[in-house]
Amino acid sequence: MPTREQMEANRFIRPYAHRVLRSELWRFTRRSVPRGVALGIAAGIIIPLGQIFVAAMLALPFRANVPVAAALTFVTNPITTPLVWLFANWLGSFLLRIDEVTRVAPVSVAMQQTDFDRFLEWLTGETLVTAFGLVALAVFTSALGYLVSGWIWRWIVARKRTRMIRARRERLDRARHTEAEA
Repeated sequence: MPTREQMEANRFIRPYAHRVLRSELWRFTRRSVPRGVALGIAAGIIIPLGQIFVAAMLALPFRANVPVAAALTFVTNPITTPLVWLFANWLGSFLLRIDEVTRVAPVSVAMQQTDFDRFLEWLTGETLVTAFGLVALAVFTSALGYLVSGWIWRWIVARKRTRMIRARRERLDRARHTEAEA
């Protein structure tokens, strides 16, 4: 991972360094982390190439955590991408209520359709259904990621606070006990 100084010196980042390298975008806070999770998941699912760059650039206007947004784009990788696309195709078909009857368009007897024409028709139909499914999947999983990461953040903070209160009580009890002995 490059240091902040190396990133500032990079000729591609230098014109935007004042925006990209703001410390609030790199700090882990209760608001920026869930935003980064949601943006990273959405970019990972919808964008096929350049996901990290897109997630990092989207993190700027949304004031999301840049490292989290970039890291969460890896929910899709060469192993999971085909599974995500298959599920997105099924989800798109389910949401659009497309079944086998509506997939095959009736062909006029006077019109002859070649194999290539049928392939193009299938490809464009499946592509649009899959694209719709990808968008729906990205919206749902991003919202779920936002909610879950916010809940986990609150759980961690509450656990730390409980430990801190318990430690303070134990110290206070020990101090009282030592005063009572003296």
